[in-house]
Amino acid sequence: MHASVAPQIAKSLRWLPAYAWQRFARPRPRGAVHLMLALADHFEPAIVPEHGIARAPFCEQERRLERWCHDYPGLFDNWRDAEGRPFCHTYFYPAEQYERGLIERLAEHCHAGWGEVEVHLHHGIEVADTVGNTRRQLLQFRDALAAHGCLCRWDGAGDPRYAFVHGNFALANSAGGRCCGVDSEIQVLAETGCYADLTLPPAPFHPAHITKINSLYECAPPLDRRAAHRHGRDLQKGEPPNTFPLIIQGPLGLNFGRVRKSGLPGIENGALTGANPPTLGRLRLWKDVAIAVRGRPDWIFIKLHCHGMDPRPQNEEVMLGTAMRRFLQDLVETAPERKECLHFVSAREMVNIALAACDGREGNPGSYRDYRLKPLRPGGGAA
Repeated sequence: MHASVAPQIAKSLRWLPAYAWQRFARPRPRGAVHLMLALADHFEPAIVPEHGIARAPFCEQERRLERWCHDYPGLFDNWRDAEGRPFCHTYFYPAEQYERGLIERLAEHCHAGWGEVEVHLHHGIEVADTVGNTRRQLLQFRDALAAHGCLCRWDGAGDPRYAFVHGNFALANSAGGRCCGVDSEIQVLAETGCYADLTLPPAPFHPAHITKINSLYECAPPLDRRAAHRHGRDLQKGEPPNTFPLIIQGPLGLNFGRVRKSGLPGIENGALTGANPPTLGRLRLWKDVAIAVRGRPDWIFIKLHCHGMDPRPQNEEVMLGTAMRRFLQDLVETAPERKECLHFVSAREMVNIALAACDGREGNPGSYRDYRLKPLRPGGGAA
């Protein structure tokens, strides 16, 4: 290992002590559990995998999107959750790549029951971004999505609310100043209507890793400091949150069943890729980290992430091929044996269920999909 690389890797693994403590101290549910599964898709029709800032021609973006919207329902309609809902994606679409026609087609796909569209943003890549420009991009894209009938409103009233994923994982300038530039980004998100961030965890050995992991929480103020999401209060039954956006983390831990060439265990971060497709073995790891609202350990929240529009064949196989279909079939058909009740949810629905848990609601968590954050409908009105 190169001497200059070792400190970077060590810094990105600062979460290991928290992981070890969670394995020892975090309560595990006994008996049957409810699993809330959401897939945060960093959905970029313009993606050119080999060149990060390049964009595919518009005609290619149209082709990719049309193929996705046409093929996805037929491929995944057979496997449904406890409420009869199909496995859906939350499409975090890049604000800086907005194209009206593409969003119209994606919104049509989502309004048919196949997911929801939310806000993604890549910025500060070549030159550090500013607070003013970040705020402008977020507000313009928020309002554009609302005009397409996407997003939601709190209790059906007020300005549109949105969920967020930061491009390159650099939320609130947490990647050493790269791919962002806005220390006060959490405050900007709060002021523009963001109800939850679903960026974390980053890729393995990424500089944006923080030590707080496997949690649902509200950030500790002040929100205008760099990486304000590094610390916060875990969501807890009987204590409704007051500070938004909430941080909804995906699973992060060690995978001793996937050993690297170095002999060290692999890192499980909830990413669905061609090299690491979903399996029931990975499901056990996602469940084991037990992400839940405190006091409600039998409601487990599993937020995964992917790049659905990555055109490379190995990625298409896991997104639209046999790997995903086999996983969903195994997941649904063997759920009773594992004493699991499955709920395929969007990011918005996952947050609503977490809010219901905070309010002490009981019964079927699937009945709280629209609990506080009410979806918009085409034309921008409340559903």
